Amino acid sequence: MARPKSAWIPPAGALATYRGRTRQSMRNVRVVAEASAGRMVVEAIGKRGVLVRFTVKRDNLVPMQPDLFD
Repeated sequence: MARPKSAWIPPAGALATYRGRTRQSMRNVRVVAEASAGRMVVEAIGKRGVLVRFTVKRDNLVPMQPDLFD
């Protein structure tokens, strides 16, 4: 019997990639805090270049690739 994959729980201040509903809506975010019901508060650069905060499901966050800033 297969076990479900455990969700990654990022600490506050961690960088992550948010996977949206489509493949085109992937964006790099910074985790601000943990919210209720399995959600996280994150910050990202909005369309007008302004920092925006929004809440996402923890299941949609994945760690950034290790070679991104190497």
